[in-house]
Amino acid sequence: MTYEGSPGTQRAMRIGLVANSLHYTAPDAALFRWLRACEPGIRELDLGLHVVGRTHDAIVAEGMLAGYAGLRRYPYGRDGGLMKLVAEVVGLDEERTLDGAIYLLNPVTPSSVFPEATALKRQCVIHGKPFVSTLAGARDWIEMERIHAGFAPDPDADRFYALEQQTLALIAHDAMKPQMQAFADAHFDVLSRFAHRVATGTTGQMLNELAWRRGWPQDRPWAERYRSGPMGGDAQIADLVLEGRCHRAIFFEDPHVARQHEADIQLLERAVTTVTDNAVCFTSPQVAARWVEAVSKRAASP
Repeated sequence: MTYEGSPGTQRAMRIGLVANSLHYTAPDAALFRWLRACEPGIRELDLGLHVVGRTHDAIVAEGMLAGYAGLRRYPYGRDGGLMKLVAEVVGLDEERTLDGAIYLLNPVTPSSVFPEATALKRQCVIHGKPFVSTLAGARDWIEMERIHAGFAPDPDADRFYALEQQTLALIAHDAMKPQMQAFADAHFDVLSRFAHRVATGTTGQMLNELAWRRGWPQDRPWAERYRSGPMGGDAQIADLVLEGRCHRAIFFEDPHVARQHEADIQLLERAVTTVTDNAVCFTSPQVAARWVEAVSKRAASP
């Protein structure tokens, strides 16, 4: 897998990696389960993993990615390792630019809301780069990049592409509703494959009107509408996630505006990370579109 460097050059993709201690202090912790499933894909992609101190040390102690040249250690979080990842997501120079971040979060650990943790997600969203916060999301993301790189589908990742068995949540902040409408319009056929779609109030109405214009039966909604975000729709969808009844969220966030219902937004995000094995969330149009393209490519693979 290559990404554009300076004009006329390409480079391997680089991703920041950090995990809260919950996810690396036991042999079956999420970080190690991800690596067991995805180490072949990481090597196929020649993926650069830029890893904050204790997360890196746990990988080495567990004997994973042995001899892998793409594994790079950053300082401990307390010494600025996570802050350096934030700066490199923004981009410092050709050698110090990351293409996204995987941060396996423990939602009840105070460090998950430290300024550098919040800034890492915010800068990924602003720059249209992946911010992956769950085991399921990290597993799915590796498969997505493998498909784009032309590798054969991994049968062990089939569950992430069984859309007919999944519920999709579609949420967009006010400034992002035009992008959500354009996204749904461009990828309507793929999104219609989901067994069920849910959305917060205004977004849901907008998407239903789009679907009806496209010939969806007028007597049934394309997306089940919950309350608006400020009136608790995010909390209602968070409950679906926690109960295992919503498997994927596409949440187009506007990182530039503070909101009175910010706590509800954070609640939904915490619900996703609570069920880390099962929930996937994309937070920017660029990453969501890349995933839909991978769905189509994977379905067309022999």
